[in-house]
Amino acid sequence: MKKFISLILIGCLTILSAKELDLGSILPLGDIKMADISGKDVSLNDAKGKNGLLVIFSCNTCPWVIAWEDRYVELADTYKDKGVGIVAINSNETQFENVDSMEEMQAHAKEQGYNFYYTMDNGSKLASEFGATRTPHIYLFDKKDKLVYRGAIDDNARKPDKVENTYLADAIDNMLAGSAIDPTATKALGCAIKFAK
Repeated sequence: MKKFISLILIGCLTILSAKELDLGSILPLGDIKMADISGKDVSLNDAKGKNGLLVIFSCNTCPWVIAWEDRYVELADTYKDKGVGIVAINSNETQFENVDSMEEMQAHAKEQGYNFYYTMDNGSKLASEFGATRTPHIYLFDKKDKLVYRGAIDDNARKPDKVENTYLADAIDNMLAGSAIDPTATKALGCAIKFAK
């Protein structure tokens, strides 16, 4: 029991001590290749659109992801043709041999109609560099690779019809229009990323 409590405390401290990428930061690790569900290796630079890049730290089984992921697809439908690239990144390294394996990622993406890259972050390098701690955890970069928004998709994962604040869509619209983004950061809600020990 003591060991179990110690592991929980270590996990909580890891999450609390992770420093999120500062707003205004330039896209990190843009050239690192990751295995994608397509069977190809892709990088963040490969995923970028001419007007920006949306990075979503995600996975297959988190209830928060499952509640929000239909909105991933809607966002891709709306913004890919407007030059915003989209990539979902699975950093749950301790689950890569089971529920978050590449085979499970491919099956999950097909079932959910993913229309964007869905990659495996070996070593959780990108999650660590971004300071991502949750699934989903959102990072939006403009066409100059500058971080302009981070946090949550909107204010109601469970009830899409009750959403009052579409944080991410508003941020993308304002980014594309060259207008001020407000808010630029919200709290990411979701399951803890399963980093390797």
